[in-house]
Amino acid sequence: MIAVTVSTAVIDQGAEFEAIAATGAGGIATFVGLVRSDDGVAILSLEHYPGATEAALITLCEQAAARWDLIGVRVTHRVGDMRPGEIVVFVGTAARHRGAALEACAFLIDRLKTEAPFWKKETRGDETSWVEPRDSDDAAAARWKG
Repeated sequence: MIAVTVSTAVIDQGAEFEAIAATGAGGIATFVGLVRSDDGVAILSLEHYPGATEAALITLCEQAAARWDLIGVRVTHRVGDMRPGEIVVFVGTAARHRGAALEACAFLIDRLKTEAPFWKKETRGDETSWVEPRDSDDAAAARWKG
């Protein structure tokens, strides 16, 4: 089971967890990404290309399912304006054993950061600026190549 959602709706992490837990897996790994409150960010705005973004996320989920013996994968990503503390992304993986779930979850969030077509802007006071890709994200994603 692969489920991908991209929406402006607030992410309910409890509902997301319940959905991945319903797979009956022996091991579930989750990652919840929040809007950071450091550096004075008041608003994080995410834009995406509808259709293409979902397709890219599905491809990543399919890659994870092919690489590890997964029972289920969920990726729910928010777009639009968000404030510090709000959930940006939920990634959940379910497998018979914890190792596969943990590795697949790490793979997905690392690759999602570099391969999913999202564009970020941060607003601090009266200034808004685009967020440039970080070398550390590229390095994290690179460990999964090959």
